[in-house]
Amino acid sequence: MSVTPKIISTLLAATLAATGATALAASAAKPTAAEAERFLADTEARLNKLNNEQARAAWVGSNFITDDTEAIASYFAERYLSASGEAAIGARRFNGLKLAPDAARKLMLLQQTVVFADPKEREQYATLQAALNGAYGKAKYCPKTGDCMALGEMEKVLATSRDEAKLKEMWLGWHVQAQDYKQKYTEYVALSNKGAKQMGFADTGAMWRSQYDMPPEAFSAEMERLWQQVKPLYDSLHTYTRHKLRATYGADVVPLTGPIPSHLFGNMWSQSWTNLYPILKPATEATSYDLSKVLEQRKTDARQMTQYAEGFYTSLGMQKLPQSFWERSLLTKPRDRDVVCHASAWPINEKDDVRIKMCITPTAEDFTVIHHELGHVYYFLGYTKQPFLFRNGANDGFHEAIGDTVALSITPAYLKQIGLMDQEPDVTADIPQLLQRALSKVAILPFAYSVDKWRWDVYSGKTKPADYDKRWWQLREQYMGMKRPAPGDDAKGFDAGAKYHVAADVAYARYFLADMLQFQFHRALCREAGYSGPLNRCSVYGNAKAGAKLQQLLEMGASKPWPEALKAISGEDKIDGNALLEYFAPLKTWLDQQNAALAAAEKK
Repeated sequence: MSVTPKIISTLLAATLAATGATALAASAAKPTAAEAERFLADTEARLNKLNNEQARAAWVGSNFITDDTEAIASYFAERYLSASGEAAIGARRFNGLKLAPDAARKLMLLQQTVVFADPKEREQYATLQAALNGAYGKAKYCPKTGDCMALGEMEKVLATSRDEAKLKEMWLGWHVQAQDYKQKYTEYVALSNKGAKQMGFADTGAMWRSQYDMPPEAFSAEMERLWQQVKPLYDSLHTYTRHKLRATYGADVVPLTGPIPSHLFGNMWSQSWTNLYPILKPATEATSYDLSKVLEQRKTDARQMTQYAEGFYTSLGMQKLPQSFWERSLLTKPRDRDVVCHASAWPINEKDDVRIKMCITPTAEDFTVIHHELGHVYYFLGYTKQPFLFRNGANDGFHEAIGDTVALSITPAYLKQIGLMDQEPDVTADIPQLLQRALSKVAILPFAYSVDKWRWDVYSGKTKPADYDKRWWQLREQYMGMKRPAPGDDAKGFDAGAKYHVAADVAYARYFLADMLQFQFHRALCREAGYSGPLNRCSVYGNAKAGAKLQQLLEMGASKPWPEALKAISGEDKIDGNALLEYFAPLKTWLDQQNAALAAAEKK
């Protein structure tokens, strides 16, 4: 997963003390369209400059985590957000004017922000943001014996161990760390809501949902519609996984019905089950090919991993990455300092200073992740000629979907073409490959949906701080079919905060939408390339026609409502989960057959 810190999703602002008199005088006169255009030109120039400055400060803050860099990042974020807030308030003056479509859209985008009338609150908000991000990055679990462990070390245990007690220790050891910053998060939520209300939103969650070119209630309904569309596929995968986990850990650990303990899924948040593949793989698997082993045996380093991904994009007719990308990106974990290793892509300016921050290892998972991250980078490069306020994805789900769409083309045919596979397996290998992909793409769906569903309740006040854990696990059970490995303290607990995107306040609905959109994009690009076979076997690697279609979408940025951007690439103006179901159709049939046989065996 990635974060694109281009325009911070929740913006706050300063008082208008310095410019109040001017603003009041201006508001007395009836505004004109020409004034609105001048206002937008001045605002974009100012925000562009301040955004570049805060991006550099944020980069340093994430790559050199100290109290000093937290303060520096907070300072520059505050300056940018102060200007954003002033612009948001200034934009209100032009509401109701008949303007050119681009100008009207820019004014709308400017006002989807949190604004504070008190500069002390602005400073407090920026400080809390930096503190929460830093607390997550520095958190470590210190067992009674042995050295303290960072998150990455614990993730390795969850990925590889089959010792149930050890898995539980790692899971509990990490999740308890979030309690240390629960109070800060609670303060942050209250402050954020205050700013959202000052801009006319019911709360911050409602503001987030308003950023999808539809009313908040309509977006909530759309998310539920899409989830119900794909839920049967998730249910089949969950049932199959339950049978296999029971066989591995025993009936005392994994119940026949009801929620499954969440520490058994090979991932700290159970959002990806790819590490369970050795347990879940078909008994008749025809190939022993392991991309991770190939990469490791070839001593593939972080730069080479990134070059493989770059090669995919250039094969579509896109530009090579700028030299500055290679000079300024962080591709490996430093030995001398703490960094936030969570993979992310960064646009530092409006020209070509784009970067990756990722601790790359030679694994199949990171091979996919780096293809994904460069999707963000090529989106940045694609819309760099757009005006400042349009330099973003059509919606945040689009930004995540671009790289994932490319990753769907990491097929055996592609791996053979780039020399990482000697011989492409025959059709009997389709089920293993689809199962591996479903453990990522299908498993994450209810997690991605329910993270923000939880936050919408938190921001609306339906879920109080004392009930954070209670509500979190209600949703885990309802949507994911999972439960906590051991009882917790609901009053103190903050298991949600053990996820980066909660601590850093990054909206998560984007990943759910991205999962839907990427299959829709993939289907459209495969059709553009003239492909007519099973969707799961299509790779558009090397197809310039598909690349041109994708580039057209990238260059649009946020200049049009997202349904228009979707139509530009797919011919459709509504997100459709049927593309995902079509892709995994052979797997769904196989899973249902396996589940019937396994259920019959359980009864014997």
